[in-house]
Amino acid sequence: MVMPDTARHYTVDEVLAFPEDGNRYELVDGELLVTPAPGTVHQMVVSRLFAELSSYLKGQSELTVLPAPADITWGGERLVQPDLFVIPARDLSRSWKTVQTLLLAIEVLSPSSARADRIVKRRLYQRQGVETYWIVDPDAALVEVWHPSDERPEIVTEVLRWHGESRADAFEMNLSSLFGDLPR
Repeated sequence: MVMPDTARHYTVDEVLAFPEDGNRYELVDGELLVTPAPGTVHQMVVSRLFAELSSYLKGQSELTVLPAPADITWGGERLVQPDLFVIPARDLSRSWKTVQTLLLAIEVLSPSSARADRIVKRRLYQRQGVETYWIVDPDAALVEVWHPSDERPEIVTEVLRWHGESRADAFEMNLSSLFGDLPR
């Protein structure tokens, strides 16, 4: 397969028609973002976060946490695949097209995704009104927490917190348990 031209302006329909090649293709305002399959540290962090969020949301029928891949689209030139995301259960159907509200979006940084996650996708998530966006940095052992109106992130280095919609208690995860024994 020939690698797509990343300088070209794409549409969601074109990106969805790409053949499976192991890469993740995302689109922000027509700009194609291409990342290779994630590494082991990335997947370990995603798995740990998914397990903790799933446990937190257990018995909570109003919210659902899901992992990538997922084709979240907003219009004809925006398609993202957050590593993890929490959505209202009312958005669930057999099609990703019904998923429009991300209550929490999580991206775990990899060397190939840092620019896209920190700048391009963050700005899109803020414009789209994603309530909370976590940029998880395993190398620095920290999480950047963003909200739609933030100009700067909250930098979390000890305990990560998030308050799920209609939950009395907050999600809490000690970052030492998230990053503690990752391979270097």
